[in-house]
Amino acid sequence: MSSAHWTLAVIAAGMLALSAPCAEASHSPEYPKKHKVFYHFNDGGVEKARAMLVNIENHLQVVGWKNIEALELVVHGPALRTFLARDIDPEVRGKLETLLAGGLRFDACQITMTRQKIDPKDLLQGVTAVPSGVARVMELQEAGYAYVKP
Repeated sequence: MSSAHWTLAVIAAGMLALSAPCAEASHSPEYPKKHKVFYHFNDGGVEKARAMLVNIENHLQVVGWKNIEALELVVHGPALRTFLARDIDPEVRGKLETLLAGGLRFDACQITMTRQKIDPKDLLQGVTAVPSGVARVMELQEAGYAYVKP
């Protein structure tokens, strides 16, 4: 491609990009939408749990609970031990309890509980046991939920 053709192609691409309509946030007052979202968490560790909960808080700060139809957290595998009531990090507990009070649904995998010998009563109050965390992920995706994997 000659230098002149290359320059013309770059200018045309730039003009096309500038003429495209800007995407509007679907949670803005001008474009309201109720969102169904779930977070999938299976990484163990307090720091990862804190970071994931901060992601959810940031999400809610921008979108707002009023624009959330449903918000779920699906937890399985090594991550579940992070949420044992007797051992839970105080910051994780505080963030999680606030989110649960706001409307978050917390799904805990029963397969993980069985394999790790976790009794449902060992988890925080308000946790929902589901037969399989991975199957719940599938169900939520099929139901049209946005998938977030921090």
